[in-house]
Amino acid sequence: MNKNIVVIGGGIAGMESSAYLSAMGYNVTLLEKENKIGGHLLEWESLFPTRRLGRDVVTFLSRGVEYGKVNVIPDAWIKQIEKISETPPKFRLHIGNNKTLDADAIVIATGYDIFDARKKEEYGYGIYDNVVTSADLEKIFLDGGEIKTSSGKTPKRIGFVHRVGSRDEKVGNLYCSQVCCITGVKQAVEFKEKLPDSEVFCFYMDLRMFGRHYEELYRESQEKYGVNFIRGRLSEAAENQDGSIIVKVEDTLSGRPLKMNVDLLVLLVGFVPSEGTQKIGKMLGLKFGDDFFLKTEDEHTMTNVSNIPGVFLAGACTGPKCITNTITDARAASSKVASFLEGYGLEERINERYKK
Repeated sequence: MNKNIVVIGGGIAGMESSAYLSAMGYNVTLLEKENKIGGHLLEWESLFPTRRLGRDVVTFLSRGVEYGKVNVIPDAWIKQIEKISETPPKFRLHIGNNKTLDADAIVIATGYDIFDARKKEEYGYGIYDNVVTSADLEKIFLDGGEIKTSSGKTPKRIGFVHRVGSRDEKVGNLYCSQVCCITGVKQAVEFKEKLPDSEVFCFYMDLRMFGRHYEELYRESQEKYGVNFIRGRLSEAAENQDGSIIVKVEDTLSGRPLKMNVDLLVLLVGFVPSEGTQKIGKMLGLKFGDDFFLKTEDEHTMTNVSNIPGVFLAGACTGPKCITNTITDARAASSKVASFLEGYGLEERINERYKK
């Protein structure tokens, strides 16, 4: 086909869209700002709801990139993107070491960042040693290390705080991050498996178990593992002299305030638009939604199409997605790119007829 495509972002969406486009016969270059591809998936030990190992999915996606002979450029920082022709749209990307790449189409797969829990000062992250995030905890699981408090003790009572940085008007994030609730359930179960004698409490306002088998894992966490779910909003966390954390919660079911000591407090953090998404979006003049993720041309019928012809969107750069949906979205984006490069796609033809 002798057409060049540049995919920006080497996470789940970038890897899968690169593999698919390469399999279609296009020349694909994958740019990743880190020194290896894999994205956030490299930081997850096991995945919900089946608890399969995250590295298994990384291996699967990596094989697609390898077999497709995708040109992967790690440590790639994009300095500038310019449009060098109108018909067909053609782009020139300037990256580090004075390198340039020409592209007939670009796929944005810049993903998401983890919400900075320090913005919720009342929870004490970055202030108290025994307050950690779900991302911190997952790295401990991944490294196979023992779960210890800052003083080296095995925690006997653990608290999980749901929805930190999501659906929170105070921090400007009104959207649901989709994965926080089920991540909390998964990690609570893993805690009980590693420390069977521990007490685990999940503090939530509501739970959104929207995915297949999510509800089953939620029920299993209670019936088999004895995880305690308390419907209440955490108002404040403070540190005791021994380093343990005292939490103040309003139990909305009983209508009474609750005060409890925990040895370890885990904040289930949500997603925010990545730094790369904001940078590349502004560089190309892409539209942003009210949530600051990239905006697609139509939220129902053109979910991978940007406002710039020749630029397509894949994965969590357009909003929070689980792994399954991200892979599906990357494959859909690949189809849209191919349709565009080979002529008008179905949606464009329908729109032209509709306008007539």
